[in-house]
Amino acid sequence: MLAKVLSAALVGIDAHLIDVEVDIAGGLPQFSVVGLPDATVRESRDRVRSALKNTGFHFPAKKITVNLAPAGIKKEGSGLDLAIAIGILVAEEVIAPQSILGRVCVGELSLDGQIKAITGALSIGIACRPNYSLLLPAENSQEASMVQGVTAYPLHTLPEAVGFLNGTISLAPAHADPDRFFTTRPLEDDDYGDVKGQEHAKRALEIAAAGGHNLLMVGPPGSGKTMLAKRLPTILPLMEQEEAIETTRVHSVSGQLPAHHPLLTVRPFRAPHHSISDAGLIGGGSVPRPGEVSLAHNGVLFLDESPEFRRPVLDGLRQPLEDGHVTLTRASGSLRYPARFMLIAAMNPCPCGYYGDRTRECVCTPHQIRRYRAKLSGPLQDRLDIHIEVPPVSVRDLHDHGPMPESSATIRSRVLAARDRQRHRYRQDGIHSNAQLKPRLLKRYCGLETQAQELLEERWPNSDCLLGPMGALCVWREPLPISRALIRLSRCMWRKRFNTAVSTVGWSFEDPLCGQP
Repeated sequence: MLAKVLSAALVGIDAHLIDVEVDIAGGLPQFSVVGLPDATVRESRDRVRSALKNTGFHFPAKKITVNLAPAGIKKEGSGLDLAIAIGILVAEEVIAPQSILGRVCVGELSLDGQIKAITGALSIGIACRPNYSLLLPAENSQEASMVQGVTAYPLHTLPEAVGFLNGTISLAPAHADPDRFFTTRPLEDDDYGDVKGQEHAKRALEIAAAGGHNLLMVGPPGSGKTMLAKRLPTILPLMEQEEAIETTRVHSVSGQLPAHHPLLTVRPFRAPHHSISDAGLIGGGSVPRPGEVSLAHNGVLFLDESPEFRRPVLDGLRQPLEDGHVTLTRASGSLRYPARFMLIAAMNPCPCGYYGDRTRECVCTPHQIRRYRAKLSGPLQDRLDIHIEVPPVSVRDLHDHGPMPESSATIRSRVLAARDRQRHRYRQDGIHSNAQLKPRLLKRYCGLETQAQELLEERWPNSDCLLGPMGALCVWREPLPISRALIRLSRCMWRKRFNTAVSTVGWSFEDPLCGQP
């Protein structure tokens, strides 16, 4: 007898409905799965056989063929176990065929018949709406019910699923209230009120948070760069519902969604180690998986000790920073993952870390400094909109009993007000922040006045330094053109001061950030 059961499989962060066709025919006992399954799907034969036998159901000693259609989609993961088991029971006439119409079954089976959690439940729920109800593990039911228009039934065991389909057991659909996740902000341990000093760095991070800009912090060890960066999510607004669903989908597909958080509302903060590979940061692998840039979608990606990352890994960030997504191409096809994030990078001013420090002497040569700073390529630095120095905090400031530092809640209120103004300003353009400005919108919202144009032309007459900012300003109109122009101006001024200093000891130096000898 032939039976057909609907299930779902993940391709990237999207779910596709799969027809699980089960045919039981006479002949020597055989269990084969066709339709481009991976190793995990092929192993479902043993899981399904043991689950049926250990829960009291008869497993036919016949030729069983399971076809997963469409055959052109690669089937991965263990989520098809439940559909295969139900298909066998329908073919054996244990379950009525009409009871599975309009229902999608997903779940992994353990050998004792327990239905275990799967990945990508939110994406599967989106694929099911509005025409299908969903039978899935109880652990994933809250996640799937976040999708409006989907009826999700939580299941614990295979006999429970069979009883529900036969009408002998009644199950209440899972219910979730997504609005409650957006009205209350979770308690956070980190707070800018704990950070003494570094007021200019806090102000720069506030500006970056308000506009969604990328930022580079340069300072000696112990100056508080990591501490400042880790507290950045506490001043960012909660995600909008559309942002939260997209971010949760990425974390769910990668298996990194917390068990008791079916919907992420706090913006993610990712801080990978500098030994990470290209595939780990950007995404990829033999079976493509989201990288850190996608896991930081709508949040913050923090690269501490950024020059210690391998140069090809860092240069791989250039395309996601511009496009807001990552496209991974393999022989089997292309996958696209979202990757719109704030990049916060931290680095020391030199290999020893103490160039410019008033309390400790730098022992690095100009050549060592140049090699160290050149690890961040010019194109990547050009995408870091704000560059700031983070000097060490004096002991006096640490023990000062003056006014308490501003709390994250106070700073966040100003960030929220700035975000509201941007949302109102760009309400007809489909964007939410200054960092998302497209080239065609920059002239409308950020056109230079005549005096500002004359100032830039006066600073860079017939100079190479003019080509980057002025080209971005007048031709491409990339975001933050004036900020980049001022950054390049400050780099050139720093180069002149440094050359004056090193000339006293007979060294020569070329600033890799400015490109001028």
